[in-house]
Amino acid sequence: MKLRLVLLGLIALFAAPGIAQDRLPPAPYAYQQLRDPAEEAKAKALMETLRCLVCQGQSIADSDAPLAGDMRHEVRTKIAAGESPDAIRKWLVARYGNWVTYDPPFDAATALLWLGPLLFLALGGWLAFGRFRRGDADGEDSAGEGQA
Repeated sequence: MKLRLVLLGLIALFAAPGIAQDRLPPAPYAYQQLRDPAEEAKAKALMETLRCLVCQGQSIADSDAPLAGDMRHEVRTKIAAGESPDAIRKWLVARYGNWVTYDPPFDAATALLWLGPLLFLALGGWLAFGRFRRGDADGEDSAGEGQA
């Protein structure tokens, strides 16, 4: 009886990814371009600046994740409806947070992101300066000892 339960558990464990697959068809504009080349160029430019929330290292223009397809559909639909790319970006940021954009605004939540590299550069400079000063002080002490 225990063996059957273990086998049933293993089957359920290995079958879970197949069951979890999205069976819904992709949104119409997920993989289909707009008919107007100027509108498609605007949509493509905006999609290149938006991060895929699933892949995190790719833009929604490059990602094959279903969520990225849904986001591409939303961008193309809103561009076709005449909305500006800035308005669409603000809508997506309001919906998904600042993480969705590769260029997050400077605020309390992203201050460390913006100031972190400067802080690490200052810390490295301070450590290097201290090390060089200590090296000069050690060199002067040893030079004075040799002449006495």
